[in-house]
Amino acid sequence: MAITVEKIDVFKEVSSFLVNKIPGGAMAVISDQEKITWKVSSDGLEVEEFNPGSELKAGGAAYNCIRNRREEMVEIPRNVYGIRLLTYAVPVLDNDETVGSAMLILPRLHSIARSFNDFAPMIANMFPEGAFFYMSDLEKVAYRQPSEQFDVSSIQIGDPIKESWSANWTAINTGKLAVNEVKESVYGVPVLIMSSPCLDSDDNNKVVAALNIIMPKQRALELRQLSVNLASGLEEMSGVIEELAASASQININEQDLNTTIDGVNKMADEITDVLAFIKQIADETKMLGLNAAIEAARAGEAGRGFGVVAEEIRKLSDESKQTVISIRELITEIKNNVADTVNKSQLNLDASQEQAAATEEISASVEEIRAMSETLEKMAQQM
Repeated sequence: MAITVEKIDVFKEVSSFLVNKIPGGAMAVISDQEKITWKVSSDGLEVEEFNPGSELKAGGAAYNCIRNRREEMVEIPRNVYGIRLLTYAVPVLDNDETVGSAMLILPRLHSIARSFNDFAPMIANMFPEGAFFYMSDLEKVAYRQPSEQFDVSSIQIGDPIKESWSANWTAINTGKLAVNEVKESVYGVPVLIMSSPCLDSDDNNKVVAALNIIMPKQRALELRQLSVNLASGLEEMSGVIEELAASASQININEQDLNTTIDGVNKMADEITDVLAFIKQIADETKMLGLNAAIEAARAGEAGRGFGVVAEEIRKLSDESKQTVISIRELITEIKNNVADTVNKSQLNLDASQEQAAATEEISASVEEIRAMSETLEKMAQQM
């Protein structure tokens, strides 16, 4: 295949249109027999060695096609221009004489790089919190794809790879998958970064790029904070429950002491009743003695009048004593009724305090179960 001199302008026009349409970019170059005379390149793809005025290199595609008068294709490794290139050249003929070459130069992209713009937009938005994809060669960022929910504006195409990008750096230099967790102070939210090395299709021992995924872990952070707050709240609740349990136990003891005291009051009331019965008996006997004294005073006539007055007073005192005994007995009966009511209420309080103590123990057991669940929750958050 060859191009005639008359078709050069068409080649230029078509190349100028296509270089930005080809995935990964492209350059189109025209040369005479010794040097490059014209070049057009896509945005982001620039190799100074192919600028107009640069001499053709021996062994290159343009050099070979001119010498051999046929199309030539040469793969250029990264160590020549800092980027892997595929060069394809055809001779330019003028009346069947080779006067130069027309060359198309393409970056040799890894298969992932070639399809990055196809898969990255779709996958980035499949994560619940979104994700940020970017791909780097060995020196700089080559592709980036944010999701609708998450973007890392500090990483842009063309930015040099920094050693602080530990996952990317590790993947390139070790050839192994690297995973790092980064605190929210770096990207505004805590993130998980995974970097996978991309190997040369011609040499599986050589790393040529790295595919990087940055996933926000805000929900995991919120979940972890929730578990911490829950654990703290349970700790405080546990302390309150312990105090409540101690208080319930003390109430139980106080109620038992109160019951014992009330039993003592009942016994004292019974003893007072016995004393009142004795006093009533004495009052009855005193009244009988007063009555006998009054009879004897009446028999004595005038001489016993004074003694009769005393006997009458003794009988009145006896009656008053009996009435007092009746009043005191009624009062004691009322006291015993009140005490009995107090005993019933005290027993209810005692039963309630025992139930409260049992309920407190059940709550304590439930709190311990919830605390164990909060620890499990925190471990799950750390694994997200």
